Amino acid sequence: MNKLLIIDDENSICSSLKFVFEDDYDVYTATNIFEVKKCIEKINFDLVLLDLKFGDIDGIDILNMIKNIQNEAVVIIMTAYGTIESSIKAIKTGAYDYISKPLDLEKLKVLLKKALENKILNDRIRYLEEEIENIYGKNGIIGKSKVMKDIFHLIDKIKDIDVNILIEGSSGTGKELIARAIHFRGIRKCGRFEVINCGAIPANLIESELFGYEKGAFTGANQRRKGRFELAHEGTIFLDEIGELDINLQVKLLRAIQEKEIFPLGAESSKKIDVRIISATNKELKEEVKKGKFREDLYFRLNVVSIKLPDLKDRKEDIPLLIEHFIKKYAKKIGKKIKGVTRDVLEILENYDYPGNIRELENIIERAIALTDNEYIDTVDLPVDLIKQCRVYDYFNNFNIIPVKIGQKLENIEKEVILRTLRAMENNKKKTAEVLGISERSLRYKLKKYNEYN
Repeated sequence: MNKLLIIDDENSICSSLKFVFEDDYDVYTATNIFEVKKCIEKINFDLVLLDLKFGDIDGIDILNMIKNIQNEAVVIIMTAYGTIESSIKAIKTGAYDYISKPLDLEKLKVLLKKALENKILNDRIRYLEEEIENIYGKNGIIGKSKVMKDIFHLIDKIKDIDVNILIEGSSGTGKELIARAIHFRGIRKCGRFEVINCGAIPANLIESELFGYEKGAFTGANQRRKGRFELAHEGTIFLDEIGELDINLQVKLLRAIQEKEIFPLGAESSKKIDVRIISATNKELKEEVKKGKFREDLYFRLNVVSIKLPDLKDRKEDIPLLIEHFIKKYAKKIGKKIKGVTRDVLEILENYDYPGNIRELENIIERAIALTDNEYIDTVDLPVDLIKQCRVYDYFNNFNIIPVKIGQKLENIEKEVILRTLRAMENNKKKTAEVLGISERSLRYKLKKYNEYN
């Protein structure tokens, strides 16, 4: 139920209005500034009725406070002191509309309904704008490599062609991001984009998740529920990890695609649907077909157009751009001023194979930003395992080569390795011990023996 806050310094007005609207809204009231602050700081409101004359406090000041905390709340001004000047000022400050006292309740009901409809429309527009910004703005799909340029070109060719698409690629390569790009740039962008992970939902639940159910269809079905296909009507449904879909359910999915209709559980008749299907998999579906684990006819229905996403190790020229993107994203989120990475870090990250692909690089950068105290991410901010795998010793400035002469004492070689590694790790004993594969206690013992770094 939508939440309505009534702000008036007269208890009788608050009580009366609550009685009138409590069947249609979840109503809260506030008769003083402390109650107002408590409400708007703890509860997200859809609608606010605000008395412009609130005791000794100017209602415009309260309006400003509400907008600073909950900018999306729709505020309607109530005033018995309705002058054109005050009303215009309130609307310029951010009020949706105003109504004069004594209140015409029927008129107020209509005004609240219109205000709520306006909010729903604005929320929808905001949602679409945010999605488009996330995909195509400064947080867009990142890539300048030839393989990514080819994919961008393919997206532009198919975004307005209403065909089913199969996106193939390893985990972490950005399959959902590509699916969103197709939807929000294409002819169905005003429809909903519904996502379902076929591998994350138990087999006995996924049918109702896809197709919905009627009231009484099974124990616990107390009301009708729309499935993702019905919710995505005139939009797009993204079937992630389609290769994990149970073989028996594949038959029902195939029928939904062929007939363009679904049968909710417990329904006596079918429902027509108009949905574009974008599927994604990290499996080789052709091999799954050969093994009898995936229906060949369904495979061809889903795979009208195929997009193959490369692993990050196969598009390494994009790594500097991705690093820059993730630094901007997480530096802002964490609240740090990070300018970039050192040359050594860039070289390490460009030479790593990323079994987790882009998702792994993102995790590395987020972790480094959380740990670093500097303006540039350095080798000490990277995970030790990553440093070892990338042969980090080759990147330690001026410390990467230790000459060893035949007959040189082992204890002297060990001392040189330990001291140079410690300097490369900027005197961080814990990191040094981890890189060398010894305990921190052993390291401290050896340093004490060398009579250094005590």
